[in-house]
Amino acid sequence: MSVSFAASAALLHSFRNTVISSLRAAGCVFAEDEADLILSAAGSPDELRAMVDRRAAGHPLEHVVGWAEFCGLRIAVDPGVFVPRRRTEFLVRQAVARALGRGPDVVAVDLCCGSGALGAALVAGVGEAGVGTDVALHAADIDRAAVRCARRNVAAFGGRVLEGDLYAPLPAALRGRVDVLLANAPYVPTEAIGLLPAEARVHEARVALDGGPDGLDVQRRVAAGAARWLAPGGHLLMETSERQASRTARTFARGGLVPEVARCEELGATVVIGTLGAFPQR
Repeated sequence: MSVSFAASAALLHSFRNTVISSLRAAGCVFAEDEADLILSAAGSPDELRAMVDRRAAGHPLEHVVGWAEFCGLRIAVDPGVFVPRRRTEFLVRQAVARALGRGPDVVAVDLCCGSGALGAALVAGVGEAGVGTDVALHAADIDRAAVRCARRNVAAFGGRVLEGDLYAPLPAALRGRVDVLLANAPYVPTEAIGLLPAEARVHEARVALDGGPDGLDVQRRVAAGAARWLAPGGHLLMETSERQASRTARTFARGGLVPEVARCEELGATVVIGTLGAFPQR
């Protein structure tokens, strides 16, 4: 255990025990682990108390400490910004595999980018493969807070983050040139928002969660426009639920893409991948 403010070993032990007790009383299942993360992030005893109070009040741990671990990266997550889920790492793995098959220069777009975690992890994953593939990353989100956060996260990977609705802010020069299009679009039906854990329902932007009456409104819009932006043989990858996967796949097909469904039981993740044929729709 480490802390960012100076204290004796005895005092640190006392701090830790107090934090654990507070978190347990608030219902945090992994109180010990969370206490260590909060202690490592706090810069002073006053900041520590404020962070513990926020966590005990139900704020997401990632918002409290200011970051989330995703695909081995430390992703900055500001208050109100969607926290990247571990299951979405499966989408990134699928995207990396397809990017590596697109040649040495890959154009990637991350729509509904939130914190920018997916785009950053895609570039990092391709780089770790060590095959000399370069990724030019563009990302976009309609939420200004998410855009500010994403810009910090993708800067180290040479990415560009734009503010606007789906494809609207993308440069026209990207049309017909995108090799990998990621879109972790919201897919929770509106009436199911109230059933989400309070950490998401109260503390994350509604626009990042609400997929409309059947959960597929944003997915339909992304799929309908994808063929105009993808390069021949390019891929659209989108997370969805197992229950919605068949409808998401049909949405891809209506947009001119050849769909396939990939699942990961370990992460409880479902991803629909659509591939544009050799004769793209214009």
